[in-house]
Amino acid sequence: MADKKRILFVCVENSNRSQMAEAFARIHGGDRIEAHSAGSRPSGVVNPKTVEAMREKGYDLTQHGSKSLDEIPPGEYDVAVTMGCGDSCPLVRAKRREEWQIPDPKNLTREEFRAVRDLIEKKVTDLLQTL
Repeated sequence: MADKKRILFVCVENSNRSQMAEAFARIHGGDRIEAHSAGSRPSGVVNPKTVEAMREKGYDLTQHGSKSLDEIPPGEYDVAVTMGCGDSCPLVRAKRREEWQIPDPKNLTREEFRAVRDLIEKKVTDLLQTL
């Protein structure tokens, strides 16, 4: 088996979009993916709405924490993805960079939040097919 592909998802707070993207990469990538997420200004908590939305998909985010870029494992990533929050990752070494324009679901209704979650899942599965 080839080496695991390393993916990093970055957003400002690391409490919604990047957390869901990391979870979906783990769900759909299995043991061929090493997925991480971080924030440029982490909130320190994963949004309870995010935890609930992912529970609906069978994933437990209660063990995840909102973390900074300083806390991610060192080394080069195969892909670094920013989630549409205007962040860049100049200090993160990556072979490829992508910017996904995904709205921040923090203040959306439950139905709108689910739509963002489902968009993230689609984008992650599309990304995994390219690795």
